[in-house]
Amino acid sequence: MKALDIAALALNAGLYAAFGYIFYYIFPLTTPGIGLVRFWPQVIIPAVFAVIFGPWVGGFGAAIGIFISDMLIHGNPILSLMAGVTSNFAMFALIGYIAKKKVDWKVSMLGFGAISALLVWISYTYEASDIALLFTGIIIGSYIALLIVVGLTPKWRGYEVGSMIGLLVGSTIIGTMVPVFSQFFTMPGATQLTPLTVAGGLTYIVWTFCTEIPFLIALGPPIVQACHQAFPALDANKKGVDSARKS
Repeated sequence: MKALDIAALALNAGLYAAFGYIFYYIFPLTTPGIGLVRFWPQVIIPAVFAVIFGPWVGGFGAAIGIFISDMLIHGNPILSLMAGVTSNFAMFALIGYIAKKKVDWKVSMLGFGAISALLVWISYTYEASDIALLFTGIIIGSYIALLIVVGLTPKWRGYEVGSMIGLLVGSTIIGTMVPVFSQFFTMPGATQLTPLTVAGGLTYIVWTFCTEIPFLIALGPPIVQACHQAFPALDANKKGVDSARKS
């Protein structure tokens, strides 16, 4: 890594940890019914770093940042390493990697449509009717927004597809590893072993996806664009065009 990448990684981790800690104490909303996994709009921070500086800065910065915030909030390093660190590293590394690639967005949209339908089915199967209705609205609205963005703005197709894939992978890791943890260890705030079922894991997947995808879809492109305008040297696409013109 270059010195700039190391500095960006540290800034990514610091901002992610700080905003995660502050936001939770201002608005401590967690998964309905089972708690623990937090409402997390600051997901946009490492996503932007991943797009601008690449997958390693995005992934490692997010992993360090979530570990710090987890230690400040629930203080369980095993749970953080199993679920938080792994999910965040995978998610933002994927976003940073896919954002730079040319993707077959039409095939991706068909796949995401099927996944969205599955998430809606999970919501209505395992959630209360009012929560299921809210999740369904978010899932369908996000999918429609995604179709509009990738259809009208080719520049952001890689980022939007990467956000969907990365978040689905990250959500699945959380929905798998938290229930696994609960089989062997006491959950934060509990006084005895309370193993989670498959339904609990599926609830975490839907909750994580629904509470993070709107921020990724809506805020990512304008923030990255603003960063590129403020610091043109960070725009890899612009540097590539300039190099081609000089040659």
